[in-house]
Amino acid sequence: MNTAAEERRFAVLRAIVADYVSTQEPVGSKAIVDRHNLGVSSATVRNDMAVLEEDGLIAQPHTSAGRIPTDKGYRQIVDRISEVKPLSSPEKKAVQTFLEGAVDLDDVLRRSVRLLAQLTRQVAVVQYPTLTRSTIRHLEVVRLTPARLMLVLITDSGRVDQRVVDLGDVLDEADVVRVRELLGNALNGRKLVEASAAVAELPETAPEDLRAVLTPLSTVLIETLVEHPEERMVLGGTANLTRNHADFPGSLRPVLEALEEQVVVMRLLAAQQESGLVTVRIGEENEAEDLRSASVVTIGYGSGTPLGGMGIVGPTRMDYHGTISAVHAVARYVGEILTGR
Repeated sequence: MNTAAEERRFAVLRAIVADYVSTQEPVGSKAIVDRHNLGVSSATVRNDMAVLEEDGLIAQPHTSAGRIPTDKGYRQIVDRISEVKPLSSPEKKAVQTFLEGAVDLDDVLRRSVRLLAQLTRQVAVVQYPTLTRSTIRHLEVVRLTPARLMLVLITDSGRVDQRVVDLGDVLDEADVVRVRELLGNALNGRKLVEASAAVAELPETAPEDLRAVLTPLSTVLIETLVEHPEERMVLGGTANLTRNHADFPGSLRPVLEALEEQVVVMRLLAAQQESGLVTVRIGEENEAEDLRSASVVTIGYGSGTPLGGMGIVGPTRMDYHGTISAVHAVARYVGEILTGR
């Protein structure tokens, strides 16, 4: 087949996608000729549309003479996006300023969700940094009373955990220094899984006189190092879905239920194995039945192995180019903030 004809057909498909995304109306050949400077006649565009329809890239809603893109049509457009469109300078500045104003990890994630929802006008989701991929940056041991210590655990993803432990024994300041050193050696700079194993051994390997104290401390630390499944995901902008009710044939309910139950979306976010790599799942490409009328755009954030995933859920009729750019930019800034702390 003639590649010039293929390119022209792709231009027609791109025009249909662009117009349908912005107007929500099925697109006819006359509108394409009027709005897009393709340099061909209405008859040629009609022929191209017939071929695109035969290939399953566009479809005709029964009530209209125009055509709309299919999941397969959107996929072709997404596959041809060769580079991520950078945000404009004012947008970049706004994103940076807004995220840098965050006071802690929770605030960073809440702000990213709000930003993503605003930039894309879709539902935004961000996964908490998975602890298993984090490294312990520092453990502080504070003596509150002779029989009470506070442990402050700080990870490289900006997570801070505080725990107060009541001891069976009374400790003087010199003992606290020894305990701090023992725990620090077992934890600092280690991945959480290794740290957990090292702490578990301490009550048996530590000096005799500190073993009774280290038992409750190591128990509390191990509990802290294990995942907290209840705080795995932040969600924002659900109202954006209901604004485009017509985009979800049949019902919006399954999508809202999937978001509410979180398990399905968490699985998609957790699947992000490489930071900065955007994955787009369009309609029927989603394994989860509840999301078959939606598109999900996800990315890993952090450097190298991602700390977690983030992304958006919206209708298949979306500005994929703009959405990919927004998701990419926010993930980059969040990664920089968390790994640079």
